[in-house]
Amino acid sequence: MQLKNDLLLRAAMGQPTERTPVWLMRQAGRILPEYRAVRERLSGFKELVETPELAAEVTIQPVDLLDVDAAIIFSDILVVPEAMGCTYEMIEKRGPIFPNTIKTAADIENVRVADPYEHLNYVLEAIKVTKRELNGRVPLIGFAGAPWTIFAYMVEGSGSKTFSKARKMLYEAPELSHQLLRKITHTTIAYLKAQVEAGANLIQIFDSWAGILPPAHYKEFSYRYIAEICQAIQGVPVTVFAKGAFFSLADFAQLDCQVIGLDWNMDVKDARAAIGDGKTLQGNLDPCALYNDFAGVKRETNKMLESFGPNRHIANLGHGVYPDTDPEKVKCFIQTVKEYNHR
Repeated sequence: MQLKNDLLLRAAMGQPTERTPVWLMRQAGRILPEYRAVRERLSGFKELVETPELAAEVTIQPVDLLDVDAAIIFSDILVVPEAMGCTYEMIEKRGPIFPNTIKTAADIENVRVADPYEHLNYVLEAIKVTKRELNGRVPLIGFAGAPWTIFAYMVEGSGSKTFSKARKMLYEAPELSHQLLRKITHTTIAYLKAQVEAGANLIQIFDSWAGILPPAHYKEFSYRYIAEICQAIQGVPVTVFAKGAFFSLADFAQLDCQVIGLDWNMDVKDARAAIGDGKTLQGNLDPCALYNDFAGVKRETNKMLESFGPNRHIANLGHGVYPDTDPEKVKCFIQTVKEYNHR
C-alpha cells in the first residue's frame, strides 16, 4: 500500500524531504486521556499489550490526536524475555518485576529461543490490525530491546539504577553471559523479521541501559549483538537508539542501519562528526523541555532543529515522553517542527 505520508522513511534513507518528520518515543501512552480511558477498563498493562485490537487502537491515538508522522506499535521490550520463558509482571508505579531471574547455567539452558509466530503472535496481529486501520496514513514502526538491555532485566529481575547483578555476571561468567545474549539475539532477529513481514515499515532497536556499561564491555556484550541484528534485518530502515552510549558513536557509524537515535545528553555536532553524513540522526530534545511554557517549548525546539540542520534528521525527544507531560505542550513541539523553515 502506498503511504500518504512517507516523510519518516525518506528521511531515514537520506532522501530529500519537504520538512523534518516528527514523532515521539512513548507517544502512545499515559500522556493521552484517551489512552488512560482504554487502560482503565482493563486488568492491567499486559492485557492491553496482549489484545491486538486494543493495542492497535492506542497505537493510532497519537496519529489522530497529535498529528505525528509515524505510529509505533504499542508493546513492550519485555515481551521478548516473556516469550523466552522468563515472565514479568508490570507493577503500577514500580515498573516490571521478574519473579524468576537468570542466575545459573541451568537457568540459561532452560531459556528457549522463542518462535515469534507461536509466542509473540499477539504483537504480529496488532501490527496487522494497525496497518489495516491506518490505511497508509503514516508509516508504522516496530521495535525490540537490544540484547544487553533484555539481559539486564532477565538477570537483575527489575529496573535498577546500577544493574549491578547483571554487570557482575559479565565479569564472573562472560561465556555464560554470551550464551544468554546469543539466545536473546536469535529470538530478537526472528521477532523483528516477523514484524516486518506483518507490515512494520521501520524497525527501532532500544538499548535503554547502554550507558551503564564501560566502553570495552559495551563493545563486547552489546554492540556486537546489535550489529548482528542490523545485518539480519533487510528491506526496511533500522534505527538504533542506545541511551548513554556517547562513547560508541564512532562505532555506530559502522552499523548496517540507517538511523542513529541520540539522547538529550549527546551533543549534535559531536555526534554528526563521529557518525559522519552517511546516517540519519534522530532526537534529541530533553523531555523536560516540554515542561516549559509554550514560548519556551518553541524556543528549545527551534534551537534543536537548527543544530541538526535540514538534512538527515528525524525530530524526536532524547528519550520517551514523560507521563505527566501536558499533551498541549507535545502538540506545540510537533507543530513547531512542522512549521520550522531551515534557511
